[in-house]
Amino acid sequence: MVENGLLQQTKLIERHDNNPGKKHNYDITYYDIMHGERKVAEINTRGEATVLSERFIPYDLYLENDRDFDTLINNMNNFYHWCASRVLSFDRKYAKEILNSIGMAQAVTDRDRAKISLSYHCVSLTDIYWVKKSDEEISYEKINLYDNSLNEAVVELSLRGKPMTVTNQELAPDLSTKGCFPKAWIRREKDFILLKDGGEDTVQKELLASRLCQCFDFKQVIYNEGFYDGQKVTESKIITSQQYSIVSRMAFEIYAQNHDLDVVDECLRIDKETYYGMNILDYLVGNIDRHPENWGFLIDNQTNKYISLYPIMDFNQSFGGYDTIEGANCQTVYPEKKTQREAAVEAVRNIGLHQIKDIDGDLFGDKTEWKAMFFQRLDELKNCK
Repeated sequence: MVENGLLQQTKLIERHDNNPGKKHNYDITYYDIMHGERKVAEINTRGEATVLSERFIPYDLYLENDRDFDTLINNMNNFYHWCASRVLSFDRKYAKEILNSIGMAQAVTDRDRAKISLSYHCVSLTDIYWVKKSDEEISYEKINLYDNSLNEAVVELSLRGKPMTVTNQELAPDLSTKGCFPKAWIRREKDFILLKDGGEDTVQKELLASRLCQCFDFKQVIYNEGFYDGQKVTESKIITSQQYSIVSRMAFEIYAQNHDLDVVDECLRIDKETYYGMNILDYLVGNIDRHPENWGFLIDNQTNKYISLYPIMDFNQSFGGYDTIEGANCQTVYPEKKTQREAAVEAVRNIGLHQIKDIDGDLFGDKTEWKAMFFQRLDELKNCK
């Protein structure tokens, strides 16, 4: 089984051992793992877990009801890891500033990171899971990020790294946003908008790649130009809601291995258009960052079943590996090994190219080398049918 990873309602218990009359006191914390308003599992700091709804358990959390020593350890590790995964990646720019702002200078282990996540109930903008202490009187309606306002301080800290003091709850939406570039969510009327920085060159790459990708009929996130604090950023609308969640390929891998599924086979079974489309677009624009946390599955929250792949996103590391027609290694076909060209050719032969607009060469501006390689790759795909 795949193993991935607890923490304070305090309950005093007594346990008798082989020494009659001798008692030991233990402080145990009990947690409820929630899916919206539904409790799906219980776990305590001894690793004792009860899965109440197998159907609604998080895809990347594996717990067993057994009470043997190894199982208890595995349950604790898995829970810690799951909580920690709901915090930002720590190669993220300004991560230290964010940690300092909530009084944690470093968070190296899963347990450290779990403490951060648990401090704001593990809420996220990727799904509707959260955690509460078992005796805590609180509802998802009161803490979910879709209905509660975000503090502008979070945007300042996340995008610019400005030192300031904000609360854990205010930081929650940003701490659960993955990636190595500065990002922040803002609420604009009824929508959440993701702002992404990383410098003008990175922003321009994503804007250009998005405009090129829109010439093809594949489900994708649209990136537009925006400004924050006088500097250019990309803007995109949130793809999750209280109706739909997302599960990354990395998270789904845990579920797949525990249910004897092949990830690529499942992609092709439920949504081959988006899977193949992702390989086509990544090849054309030279996206070299299709790591397993920036693509994955769209989940229907009513059933917790995956219904498709989510829209193709994240193009701020495009135009890499652009010195050869083959491109970089394709990251979506793992464990197979293929170049991006090989994966794209296979995709076109299965579903076609899906081009819906002519490409305006003027979009490239002075990037003549990029322009030449893009059209060379496009011709390669047009001629491979």
